[in-house]
Amino acid sequence: MKKDKPRVAIQGIRASFHEEAAFKYFGENIQTIECNSFKQTFDALEANEADYVVMAIENSIAGSILPNYSLLLNYNFPVIGEIYLPIQLHLMALPGVAFEQVKYVTSHPIAIRQCVDFFDEYPHLKIVESSDTAACAKRIAEEKLTDTVAIANTLAAKLYGLDIIERRIESNKKNFTRFLILTTHENAVKQSANKASLCFQVSNQVGALAKVLNIFANQGVNMSKIQSMPVLGKRNEYNFYVDVEWEETKQYDSAVKQILKYTHNFNILGEYKRHEEETEKSLAAPAKPERKYISVKKAVK
Repeated sequence: MKKDKPRVAIQGIRASFHEEAAFKYFGENIQTIECNSFKQTFDALEANEADYVVMAIENSIAGSILPNYSLLLNYNFPVIGEIYLPIQLHLMALPGVAFEQVKYVTSHPIAIRQCVDFFDEYPHLKIVESSDTAACAKRIAEEKLTDTVAIANTLAAKLYGLDIIERRIESNKKNFTRFLILTTHENAVKQSANKASLCFQVSNQVGALAKVLNIFANQGVNMSKIQSMPVLGKRNEYNFYVDVEWEETKQYDSAVKQILKYTHNFNILGEYKRHEEETEKSLAAPAKPERKYISVKKAVK
């Protein structure tokens, strides 16, 4: 029976980027299941404690999240969709806190690295790394920290009652993360697809992978992503994770039939609708004027 309020497992806590991605895909009428790790999200789905998993798979700056590819294969839950989320990072503090009071900045290390230009302007600030952007905002609110600011998204500021004192401090305005949507085989609904995530192995011979890639090309199937991962415990053997897109289903069907001759351990991880939003417009960086950050006297050593 279909639930009115789907349970969606995410890595992290409320107001994290994973929850933001879940809202973007499902809408806000969901029950968020907070998990400490990506593996825990899959365990929640397996134990029927969640109906769906939203999982980051790659970032335009940090690249592929390799351990998550292994989860896809090990648990074998079908991918039913994807979402691309622009990563916008804001500086936030308790209401009434002035920037002059701030001594510490806390966030996830990847978020911190994405804001290096901002921190170059204020070298006196001490960086404190944490496991989750939203958790940093929550800590400031719960502990009433007046000397600390967090880097997180607008959801975190709203949920934990913080003021955004500087918006969009990320250095690269074209930063985005791709998330996959997974569910159980029982919950998966047959849909009209134009994208698929595949995994396979090829023999360790000259041209073995090229044969497969040429089949995609000859059938007019676009390969939008390829990622290799070593097969655990086997020398010179690799799993190839491939995302492909097509205009007509017969192109994809014909390509799959042909590549089965040249691959082994072939798995269809999911067939789904590709994300169609015009991300280029929303992510495009404006003409780069000289950036002016918060006006404050810098500490003198």
